[in-house]
Amino acid sequence: MIKIKASHEIEAMRGAGKITAATFERLAEAIVPGVTTAELDAIAAKFIKQNNATCSFWHYNGYPAHICTSVNGQVVHGIPSKQVVLHEGDIVSIDIGVCYKGYHGDSAKTFAVGKISPEAERLIRVTQECFYEGLRQAYAGNRVQDIGAAVQGHAEKNGYSVVRSLVGHGVGSCLHEDPEVPNFGTAGRGARLLSGMTLAIEPMVNQGTYHVNTLADQWTVVTADGKLSAHYEHSVLIRDGEAEILTTC
Repeated sequence: MIKIKASHEIEAMRGAGKITAATFERLAEAIVPGVTTAELDAIAAKFIKQNNATCSFWHYNGYPAHICTSVNGQVVHGIPSKQVVLHEGDIVSIDIGVCYKGYHGDSAKTFAVGKISPEAERLIRVTQECFYEGLRQAYAGNRVQDIGAAVQGHAEKNGYSVVRSLVGHGVGSCLHEDPEVPNFGTAGRGARLLSGMTLAIEPMVNQGTYHVNTLADQWTVVTADGKLSAHYEHSVLIRDGEAEILTTC
């Protein structure tokens, strides 16, 4: 069932979103060659707690960390570890969920570690552009697949592919709510977008094939061909006009 949010729920989600965005700002300072993904996890957990919120991902369906840290060919759900050291030239996708006053903010960004290749820079840039192409279609009266068609079209126009086995989603008092928000599709199809819906729109864009595999840890999703992947996500509020990004300062 798709939930339409009341004004007090939206305000709580704005609060969660501000903390989520501030956590990214704190992590951006720490993403340097030599840092471990476990250190990033600890920084995020401490910062979120200091802001009177909790980490949405902690023990969610058994997930063993506070944030997701996916490096290079890892698409999503990479588990922070003391053994994973970031090196010059890596890219790392950070996915953060924050719960504040019972409501969630869900956001993801891909960061450069030091100086990266022009190809990696372009992938990160196009992935962010894909989000904004989808966002332009996220208004009341449109349909869910209008978002996905815009994301897919921009990615493929630039020679990339969008992951199809993982999708965006509704977000609110639950981290994952209806409807699913694919990053592909046919415009004019899917659930009707209504004012007051809150969605996590999250393009996952690969350099090569859209096919992915899951590692033995049963969490980390990787590109099937080992090529790079980037991730960009915001929680947004559907309105009659332009959607509002909730996970921003």
